[in-house]
Amino acid sequence: MRLLLVEDDDHVAAALSAILARHGFQVTHARNGEEALQALLPAGAPPFGVVLLDLGLPDQDGYEVCGRIRKRTATPVIMVTARADVRSRIHGLNMGADDYVVKPYDTGELLARIHAVARRTGASEEAAATGTGAPAVVRLGSVSIELSTRRVSVDGTDVPLTRKEFDLLALLAQRPGVVFRREQIISEVWRTSWEGTGRTLEVHVASLRSKLRMPALIETVRGVGYRLVAPAAP
Repeated sequence: MRLLLVEDDDHVAAALSAILARHGFQVTHARNGEEALQALLPAGAPPFGVVLLDLGLPDQDGYEVCGRIRKRTATPVIMVTARADVRSRIHGLNMGADDYVVKPYDTGELLARIHAVARRTGASEEAAATGTGAPAVVRLGSVSIELSTRRVSVDGTDVPLTRKEFDLLALLAQRPGVVFRREQIISEVWRTSWEGTGRTLEVHVASLRSKLRMPALIETVRGVGYRLVAPAAP
């Protein structure tokens, strides 16, 4: 698997690259945000399986880099940083990161997280390509959710969503009217049981309601979770 390592400290990058190489990864090292974005651009180049993104970059904040990456590609991003506070974790996930690892970390755990993120992404792409597991398009009144292209539109107008916003909406849309428990949503969308993610879930639900301009589409079931309420037919 090709892996893009975005790290400004050459010593840290060299040590981690050596470990990753021993585990079969082909590592490309970018020292700043612009190098990372340029590495993702070349047409015809094999895609990266995962991006490991440090936040303390010399030319721009890692959060900004993650946002710019997310606008260009669906490549999974794992933030690797010393910022351990809950606010930083939530902000990173809201910017489109697929996972968040705090330094110092156990190398075995980092490798497991890389494989887990890549496995989830590969499974989603395979399902979309083969048409297994879910219909290609889910329509709920004026809302259209295209699973293969990760495109959402309302009355024919595209609505840009972050990776996690789309994953959350797609999960709820699998069974309109059915209540999904908060723990289930966090497990399936964020692949974690970390309790701090609860606040992130609330933020994502609020963002979806705002972006879709349909506050009643996602109903809060107090003390339990959320369900998607299909709009009534006109």
